[in-house]
Amino acid sequence: MSGYSTRDDRLRELMDDPDCDPVRLRRTLERFRMVNRLVSGWGAVYRSRIRPRARAHRALSILDIGCGGGDVLGRLVALARRDGIAVRGLGIDPDERALAVARRREGSGLTFRRAFARELVANGERFDVVLSNHVLHHLDEPALAGFLRDSADLARGPAGGIVLHSDIARSRRAAVAYAIGITPLAPGSFLRTDGLRSIRRSWTPDELTARVPDGWRVERPAAFRLLAVHESTP
Repeated sequence: MSGYSTRDDRLRELMDDPDCDPVRLRRTLERFRMVNRLVSGWGAVYRSRIRPRARAHRALSILDIGCGGGDVLGRLVALARRDGIAVRGLGIDPDERALAVARRREGSGLTFRRAFARELVANGERFDVVLSNHVLHHLDEPALAGFLRDSADLARGPAGGIVLHSDIARSRRAAVAYAIGITPLAPGSFLRTDGLRSIRRSWTPDELTARVPDGWRVERPAAFRLLAVHESTP
């Protein structure tokens, strides 16, 4: 558990290997639903950030960039629908293996497609809420700058927009807690190895704050979490 004082962006996650075991990959993607419910804090972010905006306008469009297996977007769409909000959710990811899992959730305004954020910007697409979960730690500094720029360009709904990029806040304590907590879910998947590598690759709040452009802020929505936020007006 050493080496958490410095971000290690040389590490690569096993599931990012195009030749990784497809069965383990599928299990990993499917089990993210439970992992994200336990650690990602999206329920609280929905209540504090997304629901008030949606209730003011009774409609909501959400874009999830790097959606993976689609569980976060599926949960947010379900929460909004439960609150009586007309909601449309689009998840995009460049990896067809992840989309194969995500597309099982399609229906009732929830869709997934293979695309990059830059393509949506070029097409003039706009959304009320743009989000990502566990994408920031995959990015080096030039890629991070482009990702933040594209997501801010996309978050421009009729009533303005908000960007919410959620990720792990790197620390030794986060790694220890994850290593213990993931044990029941890890067998037959990449969850343990890739989760610990993700933490090593992640930013601290201070590191990310130093790298986001003007108009962005970095918050701590839950233990071991960070949230990069950008809001725009109509």
